[in-house]
Amino acid sequence: MQENFLDNKNVFNLLFQGASEGIIVVNSGQIVVAANHAAEEMFGYEHGELHNQHLDLLIPKKYHHKHQQHVDKFIEDSEKRQMGHGRDLYGLKKDGSLFPVEAGLNPFEVNGERFVMSLVIDITVRKESQRQIRELNTQLEEKIKIRTQELSDSVEDLKNLNLDLEQEIKRREKAEKKIKDALQKEKELNELKTKFLSLVSHEFKTPLSGILTSATLAVKYTREEQQEKREKHLNTIKNKVHYLNSILNDFLSIERLDSGRGQYRFSKFGLKRLINEVIYNANVTLKDGQEISYPRELEDVELFMDEKILELILSNLLGNAIKYSPEDTLIKFKVDFNGEFIIFEIEDQGRGIPEKDQKHIFERYFRAENALLDEGTGIGLNIAKTHLENLGGTIEFKSIENRGTTFSVKVPMDKS
Repeated sequence: MQENFLDNKNVFNLLFQGASEGIIVVNSGQIVVAANHAAEEMFGYEHGELHNQHLDLLIPKKYHHKHQQHVDKFIEDSEKRQMGHGRDLYGLKKDGSLFPVEAGLNPFEVNGERFVMSLVIDITVRKESQRQIRELNTQLEEKIKIRTQELSDSVEDLKNLNLDLEQEIKRREKAEKKIKDALQKEKELNELKTKFLSLVSHEFKTPLSGILTSATLAVKYTREEQQEKREKHLNTIKNKVHYLNSILNDFLSIERLDSGRGQYRFSKFGLKRLINEVIYNANVTLKDGQEISYPRELEDVELFMDEKILELILSNLLGNAIKYSPEDTLIKFKVDFNGEFIIFEIEDQGRGIPEKDQKHIFERYFRAENALLDEGTGIGLNIAKTHLENLGGTIEFKSIENRGTTFSVKVPMDKS
């Protein structure tokens, strides 16, 4: 079963190795089946050393006898949560030293075998911040005692003391607020990353199961008259792979944006080449009877822009139009020019966006009420809007529920 899990390492590797926190995956026997570079570095191990090791290797010895019971109960309950409610947790490094950690657990199942994915965060800095707050409070209490004693000796000193205390309290409140704000932001970020990893687990598990099922069934159709059935399953595999590739691009793009590594690569390229690439990729996912109309005789103007990012944005919007439109409908892909800007417009005849959801549509992880049962991550439009703002462009939309949606993207033709 461990080998089945590692068969997917080419898909998950970029996500695992791109995360700044440690990610460790164990099976039901607490054997490590996957660990990213951040986890190995955090615990002081070389690449690959943790693989096939028991999880006890990373846990202080005095907790070993209780840990298996906790893991068995957690896997049986099958719900994600934080470890160590109300208790301090520590990790054990290779050199024998302990360090404080925070860990979020997320159970999942692959091919009938249960695994647990843990997001491990080194909170040494946070603990030090908390210690500084306690030390600051102790120092303040000592100063108050000294000042109070001085009050009994001199009424005149009272005025100066009050002023000094007010300034000290303000400094203390300012410092404490700064530290608390930093801790709150760290907590929110950790919650967001835990949610992100849970989303990754779900969104990859479903299409991978579909690919495995279709591949298994396709092999059984060996006769010539069964070609239609073979093609049906092969098309399913092709669509699932295309979907996995799309969400992988979304996840990598959002990780680069959040980590500040969203550096753009500008180059000159032809408009026709861009459109042909976007349309070609979209045709793979068309439903029965769906058709894309686009300008075939368009003048081949030259753009200076990040070609891959622009292709990602247009492919995302066109993919949504296909996914949320029924069979036998027309999707219109239009191109227009406005001075130094080029405008792409994608119009569908799909289910539309409910009016009450429209103000949230560009928020990360948000999904409209009428799209909750469809595959999707809720990050594509957020990524598109962020990239366009960084590139001097805009994105707008108009939508009527059950009648369709039109997205309009405006970008400069020359970003130099």
